[in-house]
Amino acid sequence: MQLNFTYEKKKVIQALRYHFISRSEIRIMMILVNIFAIASAILFYTKKIRPEPFFLGTCIWIFMMVGVWYILPYTIYKKTSTFKDRFGMMFNEDAVRLDNTKGYASWKWEQFNKFFESPHFFHLYFNTRSFFLVPKDNMNDAFQHELRALLNKKIGK
Repeated sequence: MQLNFTYEKKKVIQALRYHFISRSEIRIMMILVNIFAIASAILFYTKKIRPEPFFLGTCIWIFMMVGVWYILPYTIYKKTSTFKDRFGMMFNEDAVRLDNTKGYASWKWEQFNKFFESPHFFHLYFNTRSFFLVPKDNMNDAFQHELRALLNKKIGK
């Protein structure tokens, strides 16, 4: 199976958001900040606390959401030159090969530890921090289905 692609900025930003939200430490942090914000709102409403803790909870929540939703994805996008290249990618039973004008890279399936699918990409993970985005833009439904089956067979979830 062969695929040629380039990255579209809006879709990459969305995929990076999916990546960050899928991280357990970020999800736990979001839950804790939300609990703190809700608890401080209830306590403020019942006049058990002064407005400062409520204001602090609100500010923390806003800063966290701006950081996860905007700052992190845009920073990663700007730092990574990969998103500006044109690629060819081959999937076969033994490995995945990625080609561009600068050269090529090949990975055996054992080098990937998981994958997941977002609306516009397949996310192939080498470890918790290193991953590769495979866009679905140039894939028809049959290709996506075949690739999904191969990824399930070779990597699993």
